[in-house]
Amino acid sequence: MAIPDYQTIMMPLLEYLMKNPGPQRMQDVTEAMSNHFSLTEEEKEELLPSGQQSVIHNRVGWARTYLKKAGLLNDPKRGYAEINKMGIEVLEKKPNEINVKFLNRFPEFKEFRKKRNKQIEVAEFETDETDIPPNEMIERGIELINADLAEELLGKIERNTPAFFESIVLDLLSSMGYGKGRVTGRSGDGGIDGFISQDALGIEKIYFQAKRFTGGNKVNASMVRDFVGSLELKGVSKGVFITSSDFPQDTEKVLAGTHKSIVLINQTKLLNLMILYNIGVSVEKTFEVKRIDSDYFPED
Repeated sequence: MAIPDYQTIMMPLLEYLMKNPGPQRMQDVTEAMSNHFSLTEEEKEELLPSGQQSVIHNRVGWARTYLKKAGLLNDPKRGYAEINKMGIEVLEKKPNEINVKFLNRFPEFKEFRKKRNKQIEVAEFETDETDIPPNEMIERGIELINADLAEELLGKIERNTPAFFESIVLDLLSSMGYGKGRVTGRSGDGGIDGFISQDALGIEKIYFQAKRFTGGNKVNASMVRDFVGSLELKGVSKGVFITSSDFPQDTEKVLAGTHKSIVLINQTKLLNLMILYNIGVSVEKTFEVKRIDSDYFPED
């Protein structure tokens, strides 16, 4: 039979993980799905246009990703998958099928599809029939890939130390062209974690505060006030406050009382910037979209 699409793979993938409890290597899961759908050796070896990955491995990977976003399975470590209690409960109810429409009943999955502070409408091109122009499909597809990439980045940030987050912030600001600097974060630093020098002599500096939070914790207004006070004590006028979470709604009121130039970067903006400036990510594949060159043809 033909290589199944990733939605068709969802149910048997979950069933396989239920029959094989504990963390399972995705390599083994892919092989099991290939056998389940009776793929030929040629179909198993068929590659994506990039030539970097097999089609079946890619589709099994996306099925796993979507099931994870719905909260039906976990990835205990890189390259592994494991069914969880919710996934088992879903299978025990014996659904006719599991697909994107089915997963939409789970709040976690709905939230996953609202990345970048706007809802990414994907239902139209998750079917075989669509009226969406090909170039728009490409752009929406890139949006989806980046949304998933952003969530992976956030997981990496949360699993590493606050000190490592400070180095991420330094790398990001340097990559954005603000100059070179260093991390100075230590006890008694007065809310300053590092600085960027905007000139060769280090006369003009931008100080930054990097707050990494986990478990839904957020920056509070007093932290922002402390940062403003620290800039005042150091006699500098520019600062950047970056967090892996978010700021309180009244933050702008706190900043309204100061003449200093302070930029706030929350989780969404941070992850977007990391992807844009290749911090913790790398380019996997570049595609070119071409159009007719009207100047080339004389009759135009």
